[in-house]
Amino acid sequence: MSVAGTPPPLTLFGVAQRGMSAQLVRMNAASSNLANAGSVAPSEGEAYRPIRAVFAEQYDRASGLSTVNVAGVMRTSAAPMKEYNPNHPLADSEGYIFTAPVDENAEMVEMLDASRQYANLVEAISTAKQLMLDTMRMK
Repeated sequence: MSVAGTPPPLTLFGVAQRGMSAQLVRMNAASSNLANAGSVAPSEGEAYRPIRAVFAEQYDRASGLSTVNVAGVMRTSAAPMKEYNPNHPLADSEGYIFTAPVDENAEMVEMLDASRQYANLVEAISTAKQLMLDTMRMK
């Protein structure tokens, strides 16, 4: 904390750290969705619904930098798929089961994009660090 309890100005490293944290939440949401793909429930209300990370911009007046903030993780409104399968042990009285509406391909794309964004932020930190070290070595 700096003067009067206000947080210090945001730096490149702080921006990258927040971005990396946001991408980690995004990857965790996609992996949770993938883990629950194909899961079955006896009713529509009990069926798994995919989750998504929700981001918000956060502007730091002291430094003039903007970064990302994880506003939360929300369930999507996608309806579970109703399938007639009277022999399934979880089938309701009418013979229906409800399957999680998870698109495995979309989740893999989401995870791949989040991991690439994470890697880009790691590279930005590495480059900034190297430039700082090179500046310090100058005579």
